[in-house]
Amino acid sequence: MAAICPSVTATDPHEYREQMERVEKFARRVHLDFMDGQFAPTESPPIESAWWPEHVLADLHIMYTHPQAYLQKIIHLKPHLAIVHAEAEGHIEGMAKVLRDAGIKLGVALLADTPVSELKPYIKHVDHVLVFSGDLGLYGGIADLKLLDKVKQLKRLKKSLEIGWDGGINADNVRALVSSGVDVLNVGGYIQHAEQPATAYATLEALAGKQT
Repeated sequence: MAAICPSVTATDPHEYREQMERVEKFARRVHLDFMDGQFAPTESPPIESAWWPEHVLADLHIMYTHPQAYLQKIIHLKPHLAIVHAEAEGHIEGMAKVLRDAGIKLGVALLADTPVSELKPYIKHVDHVLVFSGDLGLYGGIADLKLLDKVKQLKRLKKSLEIGWDGGINADNVRALVSSGVDVLNVGGYIQHAEQPATAYATLEALAGKQT
């Protein structure tokens, strides 16, 4: 069954706490966005200020131009997964080794215009690929289902890859995403802006389990 992974996309510590507290009672895995104000237009609290409940797996989505400079801070936090962008600067193979030695998986995110072929030189070092269909550092993106072709390409490239999706997930498209091979659905506004976040989460989880 695909994982429903609520996102926390905050621009200050108070907003971060509000969003985390909104989902911590029901989430088993969370997607934490960090932006540097350069690679992404908005700026988040610094990576070292990240926190999450002990019972929750945390994926860090690092929307930074130079993610390699923050590896030691990431390692100190001990997340389940760290996701950097294929379009950012840095040596993917080197980052993968440093993180793996610390027991942390490496993910790589692909913006909509970035082809899967960009990953071929280092795909064997990657545990997770995030297909990005949203707006960097913001909620309210649109799920461009044409990008599902990337999921097929990625599975052909490496069968063991975990595939994530970020952008515009809701009750109308979650089944299409899961049936096309998406393993992790990073959900922002549909949960964070819901009157009853737990109900929104449960709705997506139920739909994700009803593949056609």
